Amino acid sequence: MKLGELAKKLGAELCGDAELEVTGVKGIEEAGPTEITFVANPKYGGLARTTKAAAVLVEPEFPEIDTATLRIKNPYHAFSRTLGFFYQPPTYAPGIHPTAVIAPSAVIGEGAHIGAYVVIGPRVKLGNHATLLPHVVLYQGVEAGSCFFAHAHAVVRENCVLGDHVTLENGVIIGADGFGFAKNEQGHWEKIPQSGPVRLGNRVDVQANATIDRATVGATEVGEGTKVDNLVQIGHGSRVGENTLLCAQTGLAGSSVVGNNVILAGQAGVAGHC
Repeated sequence: MKLGELAKKLGAELCGDAELEVTGVKGIEEAGPTEITFVANPKYGGLARTTKAAAVLVEPEFPEIDTATLRIKNPYHAFSRTLGFFYQPPTYAPGIHPTAVIAPSAVIGEGAHIGAYVVIGPRVKLGNHATLLPHVVLYQGVEAGSCFFAHAHAVVRENCVLGDHVTLENGVIIGADGFGFAKNEQGHWEKIPQSGPVRLGNRVDVQANATIDRATVGATEVGEGTKVDNLVQIGHGSRVGENTLLCAQTGLAGSSVVGNNVILAGQAGVAGHC
């Protein structure tokens, strides 16, 4: 792709040779003379003067450098879009693998890809264009909207509800029992039934081996656009707002309430009922 064409696609101001050919995207220290890179963090500004990249995505106020620049308000987002021009993830053709086990009462929308050894329980409802990769398990009563994507070994427990464009990475468990136990008169811990489902809004992404527990009563809820990183634990009955980031190894104890546009960085913790 020529640099001028890329600038037009991104809506960026080009300072440099529009005919320069770009073949890929790399980090600022690794990029070569046919690759584009970006600067979003000021601490990498100096590297822009020494990079071997064909061009650098920068903010409009970035100082002039010898390398070509594409100036745009949000260079990090532009970098993400540029990656999409050069890299496309694998696609999965519609169809149901013969080893999949699907309950007769399940309803599956059009264009679904159901991989090997997938198990879909009774009364499951899937919207159009679902992709379930090998060994995904959906318990009874699960509902998921359109473009649901579950990577291998993801599990969704009974009666959980997922919105449109939800993605579950490998090993995610949605709706496992919350950690609820009460001591009886003999001093023994008795399990408290976990009756409430998990509800995920639209465009929620849950990364590998994260867990979102079902509620004792009511529901555990995650709002639209929220992203949950690897090894995050969301305890039973918690409520997480919209467009929030929960970064790696963050833990929310039961009944935590987190608002909209919050960022909890790696290994942050929230005590119960906060």
